[in-house]
Amino acid sequence: MSKNALIVWGGWDGHTPKECADVFAPWLESRGYDVEVSNTLDTYTDRKTMMGLDLIVPMWTMGDISNEQASGLLDAIAAGVGIAGFHGGMCDSFRQHTNYQWMTGGQWVAHPGGCIPSYDVTITNSDHEITGGIEDFTMTDTEQYYLHVDPSNNVLATTTFENGCVMPAVWTRMWGEGRVFYASFGHTYKDFDVPEALEIVQRGMLWASR
Repeated sequence: MSKNALIVWGGWDGHTPKECADVFAPWLESRGYDVEVSNTLDTYTDRKTMMGLDLIVPMWTMGDISNEQASGLLDAIAAGVGIAGFHGGMCDSFRQHTNYQWMTGGQWVAHPGGCIPSYDVTITNSDHEITGGIEDFTMTDTEQYYLHVDPSNNVLATTTFENGCVMPAVWTRMWGEGRVFYASFGHTYKDFDVPEALEIVQRGMLWASR
């Protein structure tokens, strides 16, 4: 039996949300998902659709979310629908909505230095199905995210800033009955030319799915 996935893209174009949707929608379909791609947050208000999902993939940077839209999203996750996202499409969204930030487990603060030549991602939990068998890797010509993070996150990978600050880069958590996955890389769709980055996000989607 196929699973149902929803990709919602929009917000700031600099994070190439449509192009990212074009990367992951066909892949999810290849894994047997029925995929709906939407560019409106109003999709979250359709309770019947939301509760029938197995996976939500948000690709929406900044912007505002209404209480009705947020409730539709958060209630679906709490009821068991999984959510999996990356970079600013999940953790730099709806900056004024505290419960949304609580669900994601983190919130963007800064990207020191802007687009930098490279940074390393260190796998800290090689026993998890998302990161098992994947070695440390390097992201190039992209942004290294500084975040406020929930200490209850299950951290799977980290990155270290020039000042020695070790920052979570990949984590999982729960929101009610729903699984939550996040990776801080994925500034644009070009980040997923790095095989390890692509593999982690793909595995994260499968893990988060109901």
